[in-house]
Amino acid sequence: MAKPLDGVRICDFTLHAAGPYGTQYLSLLGAECIKIESRMRLDIHRRPHPVYGRLEAAEFDQGNGNKLAIELNLRSAKGVALAKRLVALSEVVTENFRPGVIRRLGLDYEVLKPLRPGLVMASVSASGQTGPEWADPGYAPIFAAVGGLGHLTGYEDGPPVELRNMMDNVTGLTMACAVVVALYKARRTGLGDHVDVAAREVASSFIGDAIVAASAGVPVARKGNDMPYAAPHGVYPCAGEDRWITISVNDDQGWRALLQVLGATGPLADERFVDRTARWLNRGALDDALGLITRTHDARQLTAALQAAGVAAFPSLNARDLVEDPHLRMRETIVDLVGPQGKSRSMIGAPWRFDKTPVRMERWMPGLGEHNEYVFGELLGLSTAQIKALAEEEVIY
Repeated sequence: MAKPLDGVRICDFTLHAAGPYGTQYLSLLGAECIKIESRMRLDIHRRPHPVYGRLEAAEFDQGNGNKLAIELNLRSAKGVALAKRLVALSEVVTENFRPGVIRRLGLDYEVLKPLRPGLVMASVSASGQTGPEWADPGYAPIFAAVGGLGHLTGYEDGPPVELRNMMDNVTGLTMACAVVVALYKARRTGLGDHVDVAAREVASSFIGDAIVAASAGVPVARKGNDMPYAAPHGVYPCAGEDRWITISVNDDQGWRALLQVLGATGPLADERFVDRTARWLNRGALDDALGLITRTHDARQLTAALQAAGVAAFPSLNARDLVEDPHLRMRETIVDLVGPQGKSRSMIGAPWRFDKTPVRMERWMPGLGEHNEYVFGELLGLSTAQIKALAEEEVIY
């Protein structure tokens, strides 16, 4: 059965995290995504990195499954010429180099758009392709910090919290969404577009309410796990090492349901918790009292009891929990793929479902240059001898 983006080819120059996550979503939707790398400068996530705790390239696996991979030296004129030929056969080009790099390579949108009518190009960077800070480099923690999201994350008496993977992932998803819209426009009008995604602006898009409040002179501060007038509302310890449950009670009905499960006597029977307003005003004491009770319970068992009573609650799942979660397994959110040497890995699949269209993770990450023969031979029409010669010249390299 055809996937939504079947027939769309992406010439993918992205590396590291945000860009590859975006093209990963597009490849899950059926696009043929050709990842362009070079031995001269491997995608850092393809390499194990003990300093960051990656003894194997797990992050590369997750961001590059379903893709094809070729080697191409963009520092050579012949390499750039081959890249242009591939762009002419593609509807989409993606890149997340530091602004200015793609232009120095001779592969910017103004150069590429005459090669393919309706070409869509997406550029992902820290601050965008224009503006006073356009050339500044940036990585995930910086995105959240300069976008204002980090300053609102954390406890009132603590520092802002650094956010990492989330910013790369949502930036990539934002890029994928914009590319699909630009493709729709190109199909409808014949006009291509250059999509400029600034990761810091993606972060700012999450805090529109804080920006409105600040513009009106209302102080905005970190709130920890607080939610206005919801108490208890937080993460509470459970039995076992580093096991937690999240509980949120928004009204007196929910509070009575929680007491029905945990007991209306003991620490929770304090008069300071008699109604919604009192619980909010004394939420610190309430959190302490509730934590004394939850720490004696298994997180999943307590979740089941609270959910049955109508209380919003769920365990705080770690990565191992997710791998083994039966709900996610049934929905194929977690899938097992077998790669080289028979290694099996659990990976995150598509985060959405289509009733009539299969959209799932199907292929392990590609090896470096694994699809050179298909791309350079079948798509670009080079002979085996020509491919060999270009490899010896370190063009296909």
